[in-house]
Amino acid sequence: MPASVFASPNADSVFLSPKETGVSYEQVLSKYVPLKGFSNASGVPGSAQNGYSPVFRSNAVGSVKKTLFPELNTYFALWENAVACFGDKPALASRPFIYNTKSSEPRYVTETFAQVDEKKRSFGAGFLHLLQHSPYKKLSIESHVKVDRHFENCQSYNAENLSFVLTIYLANRAEWVITDLACVAYSVTNTVLYDTLGPNASEYILNLVESPIVVTSFEHIEGILDLKKSYPEELEALICVISMDPLNCHSDAEAHALIRKARDLQIELYDFDQVCGIGKLFPRAELPPKSESVYTISFTSGTTGSKPKGVVLTQETTAAGITFTICNVPHIKDDVEIVFLPLAHIFERQSLAHNLTTGGMCGFPQMNGSPQTLLDDLRILKPKHMSNVPRVYTKLEAAIKNATIYLDLAMKKAIFLHVVDTKLGRQSADGVKGTHAIYDALFISRVRKLLGFENMNHCITGLAPISPLTIKFMKAALNIGFAQGYGLTELFAGMSFGDPYEQASDSCGAPGVTCEIRVRELPSMGYFLNDPRGHMGELQLRGPQIFSHYYKNEEETEKSFDGEWFSTGDVARIDRNTGRLYIVDRVKNFFKLSQGEYVTPEKIENVYLSSNSVLTQCFAHGDSTQSFLVAVVGVDKEKILSFLNKECGAFLSAALDDVVLTEINKPENRKLLLRRLNENVSGLAGFEKLKNLYVEFEPLTLERDVITPTVKLKRPIAAKFFSAQIKEMYEEASVVSEAKL
Repeated sequence: MPASVFASPNADSVFLSPKETGVSYEQVLSKYVPLKGFSNASGVPGSAQNGYSPVFRSNAVGSVKKTLFPELNTYFALWENAVACFGDKPALASRPFIYNTKSSEPRYVTETFAQVDEKKRSFGAGFLHLLQHSPYKKLSIESHVKVDRHFENCQSYNAENLSFVLTIYLANRAEWVITDLACVAYSVTNTVLYDTLGPNASEYILNLVESPIVVTSFEHIEGILDLKKSYPEELEALICVISMDPLNCHSDAEAHALIRKARDLQIELYDFDQVCGIGKLFPRAELPPKSESVYTISFTSGTTGSKPKGVVLTQETTAAGITFTICNVPHIKDDVEIVFLPLAHIFERQSLAHNLTTGGMCGFPQMNGSPQTLLDDLRILKPKHMSNVPRVYTKLEAAIKNATIYLDLAMKKAIFLHVVDTKLGRQSADGVKGTHAIYDALFISRVRKLLGFENMNHCITGLAPISPLTIKFMKAALNIGFAQGYGLTELFAGMSFGDPYEQASDSCGAPGVTCEIRVRELPSMGYFLNDPRGHMGELQLRGPQIFSHYYKNEEETEKSFDGEWFSTGDVARIDRNTGRLYIVDRVKNFFKLSQGEYVTPEKIENVYLSSNSVLTQCFAHGDSTQSFLVAVVGVDKEKILSFLNKECGAFLSAALDDVVLTEINKPENRKLLLRRLNENVSGLAGFEKLKNLYVEFEPLTLERDVITPTVKLKRPIAAKFFSAQIKEMYEEASVVSEAKL
C-alpha cells in the first residue's frame, strides 16, 4: 500500500493515478470518498480585498482541483473508466413501452455498461455517416463544412472553435444518454431543446447554433418539420432528423408520409435502430475529445423572459463538475437513481453523469409520465438516491402528512406525531442520523414502502430554496439523509453540497474541491461583510468548474465576470467558522415597500408553503407605492373544500372547480383563510406577512410561462400575467388587521 493515494496539495488532481499507487478506482470510491473535511471550508489568509470577503476553499484538499485522477480530465475518460471497471453491471434501466396501448410495462429492463458503450459507438458512427453523405449538404453553410471536415479537424476544436452542433429534443429515456455519450465519444458538441421553450425559442436556438441534426421522439417529428417549413432560411442547416421511436410505431403509412414530408423540406428522416445499423455497417474509430473541447451548450430559459443564453461547457468544466460530486456525494455501492428531472437541465445531467461514472444504475420514468406517475416508478425501481426540486419534495411531504399526521383518526395521528417528534429530537448534531430501531421498524418502514423508498439512502435538492423544516421532516419521517446543494448551469450544476445529516439543514454546504468562493459587499441592499452572522454579499465563484462564456453573446459574458470571478447574482452568507454557504436573496430579487422596508419574496413564499399544507404554490408580490404584500396562491382542492365546509359554513361536497374557487375567493372567506395562514407562519416581521390573496388550484404553470421548466418563478412575467388580480387586491386593500405583528 502506498504512503498516500492523494496527490500533492498543489497538484491539479485529487488523487494520484491508480497506475502509480496500485489502488484501484473502486477502492478509492469505497474507502476515500466522500473526502474527509468536505463539509467545511476555510478562508485563505490574506485573500480579502476591499469590498470583498476572504476567499474560501474546501478543507478537504490544499488547493482547487481539476480532476479526480490526472488522466480523468474529460467526460469521455470518466465514462471509459466506468466501462472498464463496471462493464457487466447494469447502467440504464427502462420500462418497456407498448406503442399500441401507449402504456409502460410494470417492470424495468436493464442494459449493462458494455452494452451501452457498444450502442453509443454504433449510433455515433451512424449519424456521422449519414450527415457526411447527406444529399442536402451545402458548402455555403458553415456547420455543413464542419460536418465534412469533422474527422480531420476535431482535434483542433476548443471553446471558441467548436464542432457542428447536434440537438437533442427528448424526454428522459435511455436513448437520450446514448446520444449524449455518442457525441462525447466522437467530439461532437450538443445542445438541448425542451417542450416549454416554444417554437420561437426553439427556432432561435437551432438558427443560432446552425444545427444540422435533431435527435427527437416520434411525437415531435411533425413539429420539427413544421418549424423548418415556417423558417426555411433560418433553419436551412437542418438536414437530418432521427427518431428514437420506430418510424412505423403507429403505422407504415404514417411513417412513409413523414419521410415524404421531410424529403420535401430537404431533411432525411431515420429512426434509432436504422442509424445504429448504419453505424455497424460503416464503423468509425472514436474521436476522444480534449479537455478544451466543448461538451455542450446548455441554454438557460431565464426568469425574465429574455432570449435564452447558451452556456458553453467544456470537457474540462464537465470533468471538474463530476469530480466535485464524486468527492462530496455519499458513495453507495450498486447505486440506483431515478432520473426524474429533465435531462434538458444541467442539475439532472450532472447527477446522472456522477451516477454512471461511479458504477451506478440510472432508471428512467415511464414514457409520457408525469409527477403524478412518479410514485408508480419509484415503487417498481426502488432507487437508492434521488435528486429533485423542492416542489416535488413538498408534494411528497404533503402526501406523507396526509397519510399520517393529518388523519382524522386521533390515535393514529397522535402516534405518528410522537414518532416524528422523537426522531426530530434525535437530529441533534452534525452526522447524527436520528434513527430509532423500534419506530423505524414499526412505523417508518411503512411510509418508506408507500413511496417506493425501501432502499432510499439519501435525497438531494437544488435549483430553488427549500424550507429547512421540510428537510428535517423528510429525514425523520423517511429515515433518510437529505441535503441541499448550490449550483448553476454555468457550473455544470452543483459546486457545493451539504452533509445529508447536517443538523441545521439550511445550508448549501461548503464549496467543493473544484471551486472557490467569496462575496462582494452590497451596502445598497443592506448586506455587509461584517454582519455578525457571517460575510454577506453577492456570491462570486472561481475555478475549473466555471463555464467558458455565453455562446455568441459577448455582452452578457462580460457583464457576468468581475475579473476572474463569476458573479452569480445570488446573495449569500458565508459562515466564518465553517465556510458553509447560505443563499438568502437575489441581487435583483427584492423590493421596497412604501415605508422603506426591504422584502425578499422567496423567503416569504417558502415560509408560507412549509407552514400551510393547504398551499401548493405561492407568488408573493409587493410594490414600492404600497405598504403591504399580496399573493397569488395555489391550494389543494380537498383541503380547501374541508376548510370551506368547516371554517366558512359552506356546504360543498364534490363541487366543480369553478364553484370551489368562486366560494374561496369571496372576501369573507379569503379573510378567514388568510388569518389561518398567518397564524401558522413564524419568523416573519409584520410587514412580511400577506395582507390579501387571490386563489386558484394551480396558478403557476408552464403553459402560462410564469415558471421555468425547473419550476423557478418568472417574477416579472408573473406580475404582468396576474396584473389584474394584483390591482384588484390593492384596490380592496388589506383583508386582515393592520396591527403590528
